Amino acid sequence: MIKVGILGVSGYSGLLTFELLLGHPDVRVVYVSANNTHGPLNEIWPRLNGKTNLQCQKFDAKKAIELCDLFFLAVPHTASMDVTPRLLKANKKVIDLSADYRLKDLKDYEKWYEVKHKDTRNLAKAVYGLPELYRQDIKKASLVANPGCYPTAAILALAPLVSSQGSQIESIIIDAKSGVSGAGRKVTQGLMFGEVHETFKAYKVLFHQHTPEINLYLSKLSDKPVDVTFVTHLIPVNRGILETIYIQFKDDLDETKIRNLYNKFYKTEKFVRVLSPGLQPELKDVVGTNYCDISLSVCKEKKLLVVISVIDNLMKGASGQAVQNMNIMCGFNEQKGLL
Repeated sequence: MIKVGILGVSGYSGLLTFELLLGHPDVRVVYVSANNTHGPLNEIWPRLNGKTNLQCQKFDAKKAIELCDLFFLAVPHTASMDVTPRLLKANKKVIDLSADYRLKDLKDYEKWYEVKHKDTRNLAKAVYGLPELYRQDIKKASLVANPGCYPTAAILALAPLVSSQGSQIESIIIDAKSGVSGAGRKVTQGLMFGEVHETFKAYKVLFHQHTPEINLYLSKLSDKPVDVTFVTHLIPVNRGILETIYIQFKDDLDETKIRNLYNKFYKTEKFVRVLSPGLQPELKDVVGTNYCDISLSVCKEKKLLVVISVIDNLMKGASGQAVQNMNIMCGFNEQKGLL
């Protein structure tokens, strides 16, 4: 039994991480915190009535370190690097759901998040927490950088392809759509019900902060640098991400070869499902689960492959993947506590 702390429990990913761990037989959540929301956790989240007596408090590093073996940091970007060094120095394991340890180039981090990184030492040690690609590294890690939601869907959709046929790819366009919960629980005008209901809009066009993350980890798989065209959209649903990805090839495509490539790549992966020909994934099939569903469609005349990838942005895109990473780090069955 390991003892776990959750920092940022007042947000969506913090709450969902807590709920997933309530059903985990090898874990006990003993500490929760949030800097701006305090009091009984079951009053902050009434859905937890009868499930917990924990008190949410402002983060106290000394107390947290005394109580916990492992921490989930479900805090805003730029906040994790203030906390992580002290936790690691105390020999605690850390799973960071923010972006603070995902990018390895300091210039990229400073450009896209507009602050200087304060913990370059641990940045170099952090393991990217995409189990399908980095499982063996995650097993040995003390610090795991949980991937972003958009990058999770994109990298899983493209990994089999760029790792074997990178030189044959001419261009990649990612048309990504996310539910409103992807922006977190903060109150802003653009996320109010009246602003998102019955409408559909693009945002951060060609300048979304997840772009360098996608490029970095796809380039690591490919035999040449990958630079995607990435456009995000907000859709009027609470949860879910659907990405339609257009891959233009230089030469002719063999649909059977591509399908066999994906099926082989994900043959032993519990949480990635490659759909049969003719089927297309939908949000309703993955929301509430840790699955990523992928479809493949080929136009031979245009030398074009269309890959559609769907996930629940709060599960495989955040809390579910974080719990999956915890299971790997602690030697538990990877599926424990997950749907």
